[in-house]
Amino acid sequence: MITNYAVNTAIDYILSHAEEELTLEDVADYCHFSKYYFDRLFKEQTKESVYAYIKRIKLEQSAFRLKTEKERRITEIGADYGYSASNYSSAFKQHYHMTPVDFRRKSRQYSVEHPFFHNEKWHMESFEECNARITMENVPDYSVLYERRFGSYESLSRSWGGFMEKYRDYVSGGTVFLERTYDDPAVTDKGSCLYDVCMSVDRDCPAFNMGVIEGGRCAVYHFKGHAKYIYAAYQTMFLVWLPQTRYELDVKRSMFDIYHRIEEETMYMEMDICLPVKEK
Repeated sequence: MITNYAVNTAIDYILSHAEEELTLEDVADYCHFSKYYFDRLFKEQTKESVYAYIKRIKLEQSAFRLKTEKERRITEIGADYGYSASNYSSAFKQHYHMTPVDFRRKSRQYSVEHPFFHNEKWHMESFEECNARITMENVPDYSVLYERRFGSYESLSRSWGGFMEKYRDYVSGGTVFLERTYDDPAVTDKGSCLYDVCMSVDRDCPAFNMGVIEGGRCAVYHFKGHAKYIYAAYQTMFLVWLPQTRYELDVKRSMFDIYHRIEEETMYMEMDICLPVKEK
């Protein structure tokens, strides 16, 4: 769990400025620390240096866009993250062990391989089926108490158990439970995915680990079913729905889920998958 406020602030800053030229000095200055001290602090919490994390985020965000923005040239996407054509191909191959061209060609294949339910057979919905479950909404911001972790989304149920026990005194009849996810496990190594487990609280809540989930314009997929199909819903939105609309993912905001119903024994869930979007 990432417990240091400054490190969490740095992660948020890096994620929302990944298309800009970022250095250790930039991030440390933003957090009001010397670069040498802050790099040690960041690595203690995340197991990565600031430089390594910035590089990984740039490559993984670009890989996601290779997957979902197939009409755009590879060199244009690489340039969005500060890479020349040759440098992008080299850095990408070092990270993914394949060229951007091969990754784009095989991205659908990787996405249909479920990262958690390995023997599960599933298929993507058609655009019409997916679109019928989606509403375009202006979602409100949520003031939340949260805990942040790196790891597999497969561990979410255990994370929620500990979170609910620790903060049960903050729960009221109007509490909303949310999950903020930052990575696509078809793009990011499943053990390195970043996520926040969250509950809505008043803005004057005295807890130290407070934050805001930014709402705004979102494609909201109304999910009902077994938890094992959540991954399929996300991939259908990424690979089928988004490419056929006038929208693209707004990478400066985070994806998040709003829970409405959970049956622990059957793993049946009702939730809203909120995908922040902007017009192309």
